[in-house]
Amino acid sequence: MKIKTITCHDVYNVGASLQAYALQEYLKSLGHDVEIIDYKPEYLVSHKLLGIGNPIYDKPVLRELYQLAKFPGRVKRKYGQRKKEFDRFTKEYLSVTSKQYHSNEDLKRNLPEADIFFAGSDQIWNTFFNNGKDPAFYLDFVPMSAIKASYAASFATEDVLEEWKPKIKYWLNNLDFISVRESSGVKIAKNLTSKDVVQVLDPVFLLNVEEWETIEKEVSVSESYILIYDFDNNIELVQFARELAKENGWKLYSFLKNDRCDRSFEKEGPRVFLWLIQHAEFVVSNSFHATAFSIIFQKQFVVFTRKESINTRMQDLVSQLGISECLIQENGKSKLKMIDYKIVEKQLSKEVSNSKAYIMEVLNSKKID
Repeated sequence: MKIKTITCHDVYNVGASLQAYALQEYLKSLGHDVEIIDYKPEYLVSHKLLGIGNPIYDKPVLRELYQLAKFPGRVKRKYGQRKKEFDRFTKEYLSVTSKQYHSNEDLKRNLPEADIFFAGSDQIWNTFFNNGKDPAFYLDFVPMSAIKASYAASFATEDVLEEWKPKIKYWLNNLDFISVRESSGVKIAKNLTSKDVVQVLDPVFLLNVEEWETIEKEVSVSESYILIYDFDNNIELVQFARELAKENGWKLYSFLKNDRCDRSFEKEGPRVFLWLIQHAEFVVSNSFHATAFSIIFQKQFVVFTRKESINTRMQDLVSQLGISECLIQENGKSKLKMIDYKIVEKQLSKEVSNSKAYIMEVLNSKKID
């Protein structure tokens, strides 16, 4: 069977790349012909030298000052090693369509051939981003003759923007199957549609440890370390990790550039990220996918809440698995508690089975004319 998925697969973010890979590989393991639609609207084109990433800076004078300040860093990122690592991962590990599409209308005019279409995971339905307002991520371009399903789509917040609810309601009602990643997403979707809404795990949980190990890229490390993955330049997060490292005689590593750490891996891509998570003594992050892979590799970890309003992702995951004490909202030193993975594994196994059952239901379905 031909299957096409659509998600934010090529945005130079570790979680985005790995979740796209995971859904692709799991569907392939079931014997299907799977491709990721190479969907790159203007707002998802990364590493532009000019442009305004945050609308609050899109004002006269401020706009020019913003772009001038960002320009040197953008040049470095566009032609740097990190981008090359992500591009290499996309080329070698993601099966993308030969044609690239730039809008929902472009997809309608040049419809990718498939029996089933999946709107993939991550924050594709977050209306605080452009992708959450894009009908393509709700499979609007797919004709009624094909099966249309979401898999672990995430709104990432407690609610969607009020002015977008009528359109999202329309798009959701045209899907044949709806699954979301968070319990908060279930509530949002159920308020917008009478269709069944299923909660499933992020695609990365569809693959086991051994399958992830096959794509890891080892780095030269001869010492025990804590790994941090910090999107917010969170001083409390780094301080927490540094104190824990000092107590245990560990080094402090960061996957993103951080001058307060012993070593940073900001030029590396998804494969090194996997290796660093698996071999860390402890993981401290404010990242959903750092949390997910810490669980997959059964690492001790804590996750700090983000400054942005996208914390439902982490809150729901740790709550779902009965390890809410790993979530830190303020100074959480006293809350540190070791995870008993024998208990977590039982719940995780159940959730993985439910997630795979949902996929099988979609794959075994037939369109009723």
